[in-house]
Amino acid sequence: AMAVFVTRRIPAEGLRVLSQAGGCRVQQWDSEEPVPRAELLAGVAGKRGLLCLLSDRIDREVLDAAGPGLKVISTMSVGFDHLALEEIKKRGIRVGYTPDVLTDATAELSVALLLAACRRLPEAVEQVKNGGWTTWKPLWMCGYGLSDSTVGIIGLGRIGQAVARRLKPFGVKKFLYTGSCPKPETAAEFEAEFVPLMRLAEESDFVVVTCALTPATQGMCNRDFFGRMKKTSVFVNTSRGAVVNQEDLYDALAHGQIAAAGLDVTTPEPLPTDHPLLSLKNCVILPHVGSATYATRSTMAVLAAKNLLAGLRGEPMPHELLL
Repeated sequence: AMAVFVTRRIPAEGLRVLSQAGGCRVQQWDSEEPVPRAELLAGVAGKRGLLCLLSDRIDREVLDAAGPGLKVISTMSVGFDHLALEEIKKRGIRVGYTPDVLTDATAELSVALLLAACRRLPEAVEQVKNGGWTTWKPLWMCGYGLSDSTVGIIGLGRIGQAVARRLKPFGVKKFLYTGSCPKPETAAEFEAEFVPLMRLAEESDFVVVTCALTPATQGMCNRDFFGRMKKTSVFVNTSRGAVVNQEDLYDALAHGQIAAAGLDVTTPEPLPTDHPLLSLKNCVILPHVGSATYATRSTMAVLAAKNLLAGLRGEPMPHELLL
């Protein structure tokens, strides 16, 4: 039998794909909370397949615990910075992941976060609740609008393009983008201009980060970067927390170096409730809910299950990470 370990309670549709597959024996950590390390090490022992989440650190210790029988790892995520890829590659283990399916949900959330930050929505809601709303005042609760603005996108991949596509009808005047290389075919749809990172910082009214976390992008948005941004600009990150130096972001927000920020990702996750960023009115922080629509999560679970089964059967995966 193909013995597999599933590290969390996942949408029922995904589990159904596994349980209905002939010869697949599923063991699952059936909880909303992450699997404890000891349970992960015990659960993966002797398994041929592993279906995991972003919150599971799959390193050499886990691979050793699994033993030489482990053939496939399927992660229910687009990101794979939680996987020790070098070690996995060395052992000839195949890896499946779930790109594309969460593009639209994450792009929608990025736009929602941008609007919440630039139009000060959480602050405004708070004013209604605490009696701060007294009368109409010309300058009270004013923010910044998208019409006639310049939007800079860091990482014009699937999600970056989907964000640009949604922002364009708001009357954005110009799109800038940066990344490892120009993408003229992709950029043509938005007439987006490829520029160096610092020029993007200087010219953008809104900066949206949608790149992957790599050694090159780690800590990329730092003091120098925020220092180049306009005092009226808004920074949004829905990629990975580690792309941003949070101390530098705090300083930039606290000292009025930039107008506002919206984050769906932080370091660590969850962010401690006493974190300095949470004390700022001009910083909107969400609990990493970019892909959190019922339909998207269900589709992710099904794709992760199909990747796992295809790998176990030695067939092409719907989405394989080529190591």
